Amino acid sequence: MPADTHGPAPVGPAPGARLDPATLGSAVSALRADLQAADFTADGVESLLGPVAAAALHREQAVPARRSLAGRHEAAAVLARLFLLGGQVPRHALDAALPGTTTDGAVRLGLVAAAGHEPDDAVRALVDLSPYDATDAGVATGAVHRWLASDLGELATGRRLAGDHVLGAGGASLTLAQVTMRSPVGRALDLGTGCGIQALHAARHAHHVVATDISARALRFAAFNAALDGVEVSGPSARIDLRLGSMLEPVVDDAFDLVVSNPPFVITPQAARGSGAAGTIPSYEYRDGGRAGDDLVRDLVTGVGAVLAPGGVAQLLGNWEHRRGEPWAERVGSWLDAAGLDAWVVQREVLDPAEYAETWLRDGGTTPDREPAAWDAAYGAWLDDFAARDVEAVGFGIVTLRRPLSGSPTLRRLEEHTGSVRQPLGAHLAASLAAHDWLAARDDAALADERLSVAADVTEERFHTPGEPDPSVVLLRQGDGLGRAVQATTGLAALVGASDGELTVGQLVGAIAVLLEVPATDLATELLPELRALTRDGFLTPTTT
Repeated sequence: MPADTHGPAPVGPAPGARLDPATLGSAVSALRADLQAADFTADGVESLLGPVAAAALHREQAVPARRSLAGRHEAAAVLARLFLLGGQVPRHALDAALPGTTTDGAVRLGLVAAAGHEPDDAVRALVDLSPYDATDAGVATGAVHRWLASDLGELATGRRLAGDHVLGAGGASLTLAQVTMRSPVGRALDLGTGCGIQALHAARHAHHVVATDISARALRFAAFNAALDGVEVSGPSARIDLRLGSMLEPVVDDAFDLVVSNPPFVITPQAARGSGAAGTIPSYEYRDGGRAGDDLVRDLVTGVGAVLAPGGVAQLLGNWEHRRGEPWAERVGSWLDAAGLDAWVVQREVLDPAEYAETWLRDGGTTPDREPAAWDAAYGAWLDDFAARDVEAVGFGIVTLRRPLSGSPTLRRLEEHTGSVRQPLGAHLAASLAAHDWLAARDDAALADERLSVAADVTEERFHTPGEPDPSVVLLRQGDGLGRAVQATTGLAALVGASDGELTVGQLVGAIAVLLEVPATDLATELLPELRALTRDGFLTPTTT
């Protein structure tokens, strides 16, 4: 760990920046082979560290990992000490860990710096190079195994981040990758690509991907990571087109079937940003969009429709302010009105102003023990900024927008779901949109003629008061997707329980009405809206005949 912990960590050129495309391709191919041979993979590193140290490393705690790797000479151990923990390794150890690349090759790639050419001379990492595993639901080869280069984080440097820091696979990036719908599409846009993680996911199911960023360094990292993944970014067969520019400016005349964006949505006090003096808030390109409050997310929501093809979908992450006297759904709802698109917003988390300030101060590497004066002043600036707009809390969530194929929008849904979900969520969201369209095309009479089946992940829970024969509460619980739980009346529970695709909805309602001794029309009026909601959310699925 560096002795000097004041000021931001220095950053250098992005990896591969000094090599021409032909040289970069062959060098990266050799590196990829070395990393595979070393089993420097997510599973390999976890097995090497053991469950306790691996879990601690996921929490940004390095001590257990350092202890676990001490004295270990396997190739994966050498690479983990170097690229994940920011430690130094002797040249001969790196030569053995990367035999095809060698230390000299890693230096040429811009991955490491070597103190000299003797076998015992120290080598240190210039970038974070981490194995990355994920699953893309709906893609033919669902599992993803790759490596991502990004700037070294606070765990490795012991210092706060530089303003042009390029982030790796952070929590928000992973969330977006898992909630993105993975249907095959023609053209996709990754808005604010950073290290390129979303563009690489999109390249697996899109014919062509455009990736934009305001940071030239970020685009160079994205180009390197694409090369490491075997995806071309230049030449006639390029799958990813990298473009420099802010927000939608580089694609103003284009149209896309899918837009994904983890934008710089963090709400940062503008008056306190970026001067570098003690007590101000450092400005980070990867998270600060340079707009007051939640204006950047609002403008993206209201403007992204301009680059959506008919039927095109945009999936975004964002923050929005909860202002005193204005429910968040009304505030975000006004953005949806202006967008003129089908819209579904799921609020996943809510932080009060103090929690929000603490989260993002620590995210950049400012801590109260290392820089107490800067911490106190920045903390205060954040609280003052929120107080000036009567902000009581900040929401974080997922925004799904869609341009209708024709006509006016039919979907407008804002909900809060802060519980656990079953990832990857993208397939569930896609199925829910399809169910919405199926329902929108059927009035109640047409729905009564359809056959429905209970989804395989749905269970029923009954709660009895001691001594009573009938349940006091019946819950229908979803195991997949958002894991919803719906309290069901006797009639609804009976209808869902009997939905096996054999009889129509109307036939089931009629039979249940006889059992309950109520008019069938009254029961249908009560149950059909609830049946629509259950079908939309995946509890029930249409049975094709």
